[in-house]
Order: sequence, then C-alpha cells, then structure tokens
Amino acid sequence: MGAVKSKRMPRAVREQQMLDAAVRTFGQRGYMAASMDEIAELAGVSKPLVYLYLNSKEDLFLACIRREAKALVEAVRAGARPALPADRQLWAGLTAFFAHTARHPDGWAVLHLQARTHGEVFAAEVTAMRADIVTFVTELILAAAREAHRDPHLPGREVAGLAEALVGAAEALAAWANSTPGVTARQASATLMNFAWAGLGDLMAGRPWSPPEGEAPDTGAGSGADVHTGRTSPVR
Repeated sequence: MGAVKSKRMPRAVREQQMLDAAVRTFGQRGYMAASMDEIAELAGVSKPLVYLYLNSKEDLFLACIRREAKALVEAVRAGARPALPADRQLWAGLTAFFAHTARHPDGWAVLHLQARTHGEVFAAEVTAMRADIVTFVTELILAAAREAHRDPHLPGREVAGLAEALVGAAEALAAWANSTPGVTARQASATLMNFAWAGLGDLMAGRPWSPPEGEAPDTGAGSGADVHTGRTSPVR
C-alpha cells in the first residue's frame, strides 16, 4: 500500500500563517534585523516557499503593512456605531482603536514604527491609512458641530487641523499605553476624551480659545513665540 498523502493547506491559509510570522518578527525585531530564515521557521515552512508566495522581503513587509492597516481601519469604523451621538461615536471608535493596538502590538509596531522609517513606498501605505482615519474623525467633529449648531461656524481648515491633532494624540497614546503595564483601552480612551473632547465641547458651544488681547501678530511656525495665557470668546 502506498503512503497516504496529507491534505494540502489552502494557499490563502498558508499565506496568512506566513504574514502572522512576518508581522511578529518585523514588529519585535525591526525590518532591517528581521530575516527570511527566521520568518520561515516561525511559520513552519521553508524559506523558498516564503519567496514563492511573497516574492521578496520588501513585498512581504508591504503585504504585512497593508493587512495590518486594513484591520485597524476596519476595527475603528466598526467600533463607532453611526446611530450614536458624535461624542459617543468618537469614544467607541477610540476604544476600538486602543483595544486593537493592544491586542496586536506587533502589528501596531509595524505600522507606527517600522513602516514610517524604511522607505517611501512603505511610508505611503501608512499615510493612506492615517488619512482614512483622519477623514473619519473629521466627519465626527463636523457631526458634533451640526448637533450643537444648525449652522456650524467651524472653518474647514480648523476642523481638519483638529482631526489631525486628535489622531496624532491617539497614535502617541497607543504607543504609551502598549509600553505601560495596566493601562486598558477604556482608560486610554477616557484620557484622550478628557484631553480633547472637553475642549471640543467649548468649541462647539461657541467658546473657542483665542490669544490674549494685544498679542503680537502671528509670525508663523518657528518664530519662538510662547503663549502661556488665553481667553475664550464666542464664535462670530
């Protein structure tokens, strides 16, 4: 009797195993230090098979970035339920963001640390992912403005800047939370909501912060000006 042949694993399943091993290796060791031998061994396959499926180390890393970016954006959008008020949507979206980055620290390291520093092609993928999240946050801020005022007075540039600042703060806070024992996704979300939404609430209510009267005109970034005091004034 001939030997019984084992059932071949579907290509898609095998490829995901390779990507799992690659994300873990790239996330923990860094792109430059990671080796295809190590990735193949962790995936339980031969190195030639990794090359057969994913062509090169660069293509493998790109596939990892795209998979992790897609999963993160989907988690954030799924977490923020459209039926909720804008602040609850943002809270739910932030909680989903921090929960995902906590559950997938290697994937977050690939996106936040490795992809941005190892070539324009890799960085462009993360830039696209970030732009998607910034657009989503911009929509939430505009929705909050509509809830507070039927005719919101927030300039488009200011809304875009607020969204960029909020996403940047979330990225920094995720890195901090992942390296600080005991910080939960809900705690990280509450920290950012207390930091950002309280101020946004004043803005929506027509009480934006503005420089003190008599302040020197804006001379642009890098002027060395340092403003320590301010006041709130109604939107006109």
